Amino acid sequence: MSNATPTDDSPLLQCLPPDDPQRAALHNEVHARPSARVRLPALIIYVAVLNEGVSREAECVHLNRLPGQAELSPERLQDNFLRLRLAGFSVKWERHSEFTRYSIVQPLPAGALLGASEPDLLGQLAVSPQWLAQIPGRTVAAVQLAMLQAPLDDATALMVQAVKWLGGHTVVASLLGSNAASVAGQGVESANRQGYEYPMGHSWALTQFRLQPDGFERMLVIASEGTSQTRAGRIAARLLELETYRLMALRGLPVVKALGPMLAQAESDLVRITGQLENKTVSDQELLDTLVSLAASVERATAENSYRFAATQAYYALVNQRIRELREKAIPGTQTIGEFMQRRLSPAMATVAATGQRLASLSERVARTSDLLRTRVDIATEVQNQQLLAKLTRGQELQLRLQSTVEGLSIAAISYYVVSLLLYGGKALKAAGLPINPEMAAGALVPLVLWAVWRTTRRIHAKLHVGN
Repeated sequence: MSNATPTDDSPLLQCLPPDDPQRAALHNEVHARPSARVRLPALIIYVAVLNEGVSREAECVHLNRLPGQAELSPERLQDNFLRLRLAGFSVKWERHSEFTRYSIVQPLPAGALLGASEPDLLGQLAVSPQWLAQIPGRTVAAVQLAMLQAPLDDATALMVQAVKWLGGHTVVASLLGSNAASVAGQGVESANRQGYEYPMGHSWALTQFRLQPDGFERMLVIASEGTSQTRAGRIAARLLELETYRLMALRGLPVVKALGPMLAQAESDLVRITGQLENKTVSDQELLDTLVSLAASVERATAENSYRFAATQAYYALVNQRIRELREKAIPGTQTIGEFMQRRLSPAMATVAATGQRLASLSERVARTSDLLRTRVDIATEVQNQQLLAKLTRGQELQLRLQSTVEGLSIAAISYYVVSLLLYGGKALKAAGLPINPEMAAGALVPLVLWAVWRTTRRIHAKLHVGN
């Protein structure tokens, strides 16, 4: 129930508890990056840059240079997504954790339609080349994506035109939109009995995965006639994201290659240290110093590269997801985009994953070796402590014997002084006229004095023992 009591004149009846502060933001996250509506034929100039050290304010300043966007404020960029509709074209800005994407969507130049041969796509660019070159950040992906419509019936003639458009080189091509996956878990005959239809796909996607002299890759999408703007937008988004995530995933490969020599050396050092630990050929202190240095280098490598390994796996998962979303079907004579990418991307991703596991395993082995060395040091320390305790025990026994000897001498000395005092007392009494022999009296009292002194000493020892 609501905390407030609804009234008849309330504009909205509160039928729910108060919202969590993040409810609206989390609910609207699904709409945070809506797909573009692309009117065919279209040209999409796409640039993804690493945004490390680049603030939203700097990116906003760059967007301010677009026509009519001088008043654009950084607050508009807080949601990490912005689409600007300008005269004849649109610019989409998206900021991610490691990179920022800029997409310029404009009409395809007339000279770049199907049938052209390596058409110039930058000659009629809606934004200035200087604006592209001054995008803050470092380029990680740049794609010129041309999208147009044509009948898909004559595959042979269409492939000839597409290859000519891409410059006559070997291409990778896929028929997109095969809905075999839409009836997953059902056989074809079973699906046909239920009335499912199997269109051949709604579009072709072709590329060479090669950098052109202008620094861009080129992709060509040939959509069937009647393709909607929303479908064209989804096709473009998936292809561009696929290429971006592929390149971001591959950023882990140079890291792995750089780590290789260090890991090999660390593993060799660990084998040597383990052998020295087993054979006891080196002092524990020297082993400990070497092992600490090795552990520090391994932990440093782990701290520096754990994020990159995790990011690589995350990007690779996104690549696989985007490939599945394309629902590809092979075009005779060519490899599909997914097949081409997996054959070249999978070994790199396996290498990154194996290196991450290798680094983690090395860290665990160093920790186990450290435990072994620590156990040996603890045992040696325990032996030393036992030896020291034995020495202390012997010292205490000697001290006790010495103390007993001193006590005996003390009893004798105290008795001597008491007897001397009694002797002087007897002499004083004799001098006073009493008939007494001081020497005889003192001699007779010697045993009594000794016993009294000894008894007093025992009582003192008893009181000290009770007090302890």
